[in-house]
Amino acid sequence: MIITTLAVLIRIISNSMSNVYQKQLTARGLSPFLINFIMYSGLFVCCVPVIFGVNWGGFGQVVWINALFGGICGALGNSYLVKALERGELSILGPINAYKSVVAMIAGIVILKEIPSLTGIAAIVLIIAGSYVIFETQDEGFSLKLLRRSDIRYRIYALVFTAVEAVFIKNVILYTDVKTSFVFWCLFGMLFTGLIVLRKRSFLPEKNGFVFTRCLLVILLMGLMQYSTNFVFSRMNVSYGLALFQLSSVLSVLLGWKFFSEKNILKKLFGSIVMVAGAVILILFN
Repeated sequence: MIITTLAVLIRIISNSMSNVYQKQLTARGLSPFLINFIMYSGLFVCCVPVIFGVNWGGFGQVVWINALFGGICGALGNSYLVKALERGELSILGPINAYKSVVAMIAGIVILKEIPSLTGIAAIVLIIAGSYVIFETQDEGFSLKLLRRSDIRYRIYALVFTAVEAVFIKNVILYTDVKTSFVFWCLFGMLFTGLIVLRKRSFLPEKNGFVFTRCLLVILLMGLMQYSTNFVFSRMNVSYGLALFQLSSVLSVLLGWKFFSEKNILKKLFGSIVMVAGAVILILFN
């Protein structure tokens, strides 16, 4: 239990800090897709010693299919997240992740015909109320006009893709193990972001020490984030893990204030706490 708790804390901190450095890199002119390609490639190189110890031919079709689709969703989700960070505020975009649980509930209603309980409805009210407080700090307020903003749209795309990715990752872990699933994540993430980089012809700007160190930090933090995520998924239900990960929303608000001097932090902090409470209730008790 102590190790799992530590893994959850590592995931929360590394995820939020990686967003800070990704946002700094986009401010220096790096493409979001290039940032993720560098990240996946760096991690894949670190996985080389593990690769030779795995019997890749022993995995069935179900493993490769889940790894493939997980890689596609992960590459798109992480890239859309960085694109959102490039254009928006960390203290706004972080808390939006709480809507991931609402997306899951809507999917359950449409696909599985599951009717939400009173607890589920109350949780949604909390999420909407918290987001109202946060979005009221913006010029558009809490309105449909927000969806016209590219940063909000990209964050929603990232939310959907990473939510689906979590399911595929869990399936790979069930058939393999934490280390192997991590290698799959790095491999297919590198391949798909690499194809996007080539298509968009995204290349490094002028090299300097700041870009180099921030790229190394992103590689390190994203590696810690994904490995700890896989570890947590191997120890508990995905929904429980996703609920605990919502705490990174609160940390994102604080980091947005610390690193980027973002405004109205107390109001955003209160709103994010309300959203996190709603997400946790929805995931765990509905």
